[in-house]
Amino acid sequence: MTLDFLRHPFDDDKLHEECGVFGIFGHAESSAHTALGLHALQHRGQEAAGIVSHDGKYFYTHRALGLVGDNFNSPEIMKKLKGHIAVGHNRYSTTGDTLLRNVQPLFGDFSFGGLAVAHNGNLTNAMDLRKQLIDIGCLFQSTSDTEVIIHLIALSKQTTVEGRLFDALSRVEGAYSLVVLANDTLIGVRDPYGVRPLVMGKLGDATLLASETCAFDIVGAQYVRDIEPGEVVIINKSGIRSLKPFNKVRKRFCIFEYVYFSRPDSISEGKNVYITRQRIGAELAREAPVSADVVVPVPDSGIPGALGYAKESGIPFELGIIRNHYVGRTFIEPSDHVRHLGVKLKHNGNRAMLEGKRVILVDDSIVRGTTSKKIVNLVREAGATEVHMRIASPPTTHSCFYGVDTPTRDQLLAAKYNLAEMAKLIDADSLAFISLDGMYRAVSDENRNNDAPQFCDACFSGEYPIALTDAENAMNGSQKDLFSEIQDV
Repeated sequence: MTLDFLRHPFDDDKLHEECGVFGIFGHAESSAHTALGLHALQHRGQEAAGIVSHDGKYFYTHRALGLVGDNFNSPEIMKKLKGHIAVGHNRYSTTGDTLLRNVQPLFGDFSFGGLAVAHNGNLTNAMDLRKQLIDIGCLFQSTSDTEVIIHLIALSKQTTVEGRLFDALSRVEGAYSLVVLANDTLIGVRDPYGVRPLVMGKLGDATLLASETCAFDIVGAQYVRDIEPGEVVIINKSGIRSLKPFNKVRKRFCIFEYVYFSRPDSISEGKNVYITRQRIGAELAREAPVSADVVVPVPDSGIPGALGYAKESGIPFELGIIRNHYVGRTFIEPSDHVRHLGVKLKHNGNRAMLEGKRVILVDDSIVRGTTSKKIVNLVREAGATEVHMRIASPPTTHSCFYGVDTPTRDQLLAAKYNLAEMAKLIDADSLAFISLDGMYRAVSDENRNNDAPQFCDACFSGEYPIALTDAENAMNGSQKDLFSEIQDV
């Protein structure tokens, strides 16, 4: 090929959430509200989007690769998605390729009728279960771990939809928040550890479920509460029932939701994400002060932390890096020189705020380190005399297996180098991360309980609360490739 699609390096060097889910029961325009909700959750997945609706008799679906606005912008499509119930999904793949057959919600016909499921998270024993299911004759249509749940529901001997769902989920390991549409009913489920988020809202007589509260704001709905870890909510014409069919375990909500994944205007586990990120920045300023003239965020995710750092330190906050929000798909000749120029497609140094200044550069995380090095060099090229990097999360030293697209451990900068080595590699005059205890204090007003951690922080600590069956099988060589080579065209 002479042309190459440029995936912007600033995006490639971030951790990516797998997806966002949305569901609504009891509204005449359920699909339109679902599309709007998915718009608000677009940051959680940009590879594909889908909606399944139900009018009490028939199911209707539209799934496509690409952004919500590119696929649900046609009146003809929206008119076809009839019904008073709908579920929707934004996808960023961590398991399964970016193919149409993997786009959710996944749908199946059962003896009791149709069922659609949208899943946020990752099943850590999906490959193990998939092998067992293939061995007994199950035919898989996708490479998504979510399809395992569909087959387990089909094989269950339970007599109710809820019973089949409970039976299926009793066999899976991992992190999941689900919205399910079946039997004129909307069902929401959160895994026993509550790793991934799920919230409930109200819009008149309609009940909504979503990954984040920002999806309620866009449709004018009111946030009611978080679905609790291990809770199943069943929503239909009879009202709302809450069940807790799983064994109780200690809650381990993903702490990285506060660092990067959630939108700043969302309420996560009762806490405003924007305020929490400012608190993290303030704690970082107390832990890692440095003499400087200006505090500059790496936009956009570093802004709240930089504001907190500036306020706590008394050093002025300035937008020393300007982001171009209108960068689209760019096809370029794949030469090293032009690729280097492509770094400035999305960010540019604001020389008036940087020249001759000692700069504190605040970002939310360092993953591979390639972004940080480019940003530091960009700030130096704009005339900064010193660049001190401050990171509003602890060092990312381990991969995530619970629904986050993380590089392998040998690609994580903090897994390979100490602090001084990392600072040298990214060309910073100094580098500091917030401590794990500091992050806990900012988020929850208490230190980490090392005997029973309050959050899932495996990417920082290496302590995984849920079994990693597939990863362990892969390491010992007992996992074989179960995926065909078929490609959507």
